[in-house]
Amino acid sequence: MNGQNDDYVYDEATGEWRPASEIAAEKAKAAEVCDASGNVLANGDSVILIKDLKVKGAGETLKRGTVIRSIRLTDNPEEIDCRHETIKGLVLRTEFVRKR
Repeated sequence: MNGQNDDYVYDEATGEWRPASEIAAEKAKAAEVCDASGNVLANGDSVILIKDLKVKGAGETLKRGTVIRSIRLTDNPEEIDCRHETIKGLVLRTEFVRKR
């Protein structure tokens, strides 16, 4: 070896043995949650709706331009968990929000 102390992992997608740190960095980048404009979102961010959204089960429509504060990221990079003053337990798709 080249004197490196890096573990190698077999990557089934490429069929090669690759450094574990390289694969971990790629997974971290893929797990980034981005809004409709490509801005990276984090827990606690505020977002603005870019489209009117009918909320199933609540009989309400959230209007474009509505500010949602203190979002929480989920395991799915395409969804965020949030609260609105009239709707608790709201899950929004990231394609319908923009970072404030």
